[in-house]
Amino acid sequence: MKLEGELNLDTSLRLRAGRKGDRAGIRALVYGVLADYGLQPDPEHTDRDLEDIEETYLKAGGVFYVLENNEGEIVGTLGLCRIDERTCELRKMYLAKTYRGHGWGKKLMEKALAEARRLGFQKMILETASVLTEAIQLYRRYGFTPYESKHLSSRCDQAYGLHL
Repeated sequence: MKLEGELNLDTSLRLRAGRKGDRAGIRALVYGVLADYGLQPDPEHTDRDLEDIEETYLKAGGVFYVLENNEGEIVGTLGLCRIDERTCELRKMYLAKTYRGHGWGKKLMEKALAEARRLGFQKMILETASVLTEAIQLYRRYGFTPYESKHLSSRCDQAYGLHL
């Protein structure tokens, strides 16, 4: 598995850095996954970061990746947003329905952890909704523990953290 630039996860999918031209595909994936779980998009607040991933993630000291299939369709996303010198937030880690349950979430999580460490972060935090049970199980398997957040986004009711 190659960790620089593109990451070929198998012959049908590749993980690459997100870019401005991906905005519509990223939004379609995120909003589709939210609908799968009965959650509402919030383009004015929680999902505003999707309008300019370069500004929100890259220029701020984080990363944003998209997982795409051979047809160029975005089927997964992963973002790390810098909170401060030591802390990053895992955001927008989503997978299209047909790719869930096949180990792609695990691969995205491992990439997120590797990137956070490479960027020098010592802690990763995240917010989630209790209906995202598979994601919460994944977070717990990787050692994330619940913590009391001062503020949660509108659709989230849980926060988790992990010391890297």
